[in-house]
Amino acid sequence: MMETAEYLKSLRKDIEFKATLCDKTMVFRSTWGIFSPREIDAGTELILRYIKPASDADIFDLGCGYGPIGLTLAKLAPQGQTLLCDKDFMAVEYTNRNAILNGTKNAKAILSNGFQHVDKDQRFDLVVSNVPAKVGNEMMTLMLHDAHHHMKAGGEIYLVTVNGLRQYMKRNLKEVFGSYKKLKQGSAYTIHLASKV
Repeated sequence: MMETAEYLKSLRKDIEFKATLCDKTMVFRSTWGIFSPREIDAGTELILRYIKPASDADIFDLGCGYGPIGLTLAKLAPQGQTLLCDKDFMAVEYTNRNAILNGTKNAKAILSNGFQHVDKDQRFDLVVSNVPAKVGNEMMTLMLHDAHHHMKAGGEIYLVTVNGLRQYMKRNLKEVFGSYKKLKQGSAYTIHLASKV
């Protein structure tokens, strides 16, 4: 019985690890039940290789998990503001804790299903998302149209998806943004880019 109690206690402890992303050493705390809690997943690593924000870029990280993409980008754009969101309240809590842990004072996370709780007048230079494979067509449609609405003219959206969503994303980004570029197709993931004219 004691072994079980000790094991459960160990599972309830925060998971903590370091990662070097975009030449920045980041520290992350997470917990079981949040996506990829022990390490940076391959999709996140891949997309961060392709994003070079301006130092004053205003950034939105859609579906942030515990914050690896948005908090890394906030470090690269210290004169801008980075807003991160997730529909999982634990992800939001850990992102805000990780923002403090990494000294990213220009980043904060909010609880929101897509752009639902984002001020309708707020605009971003950059929208980025590690898109969940099972997000569903309806939610994806809302996310892309809302992203377009919330982007400044000339703004860019970067998405990483599993390769199975490649054609779907190409078709839908072209439809919503009128532009599409495949930046990279790896063995499992594709990086998509579209710009708001």
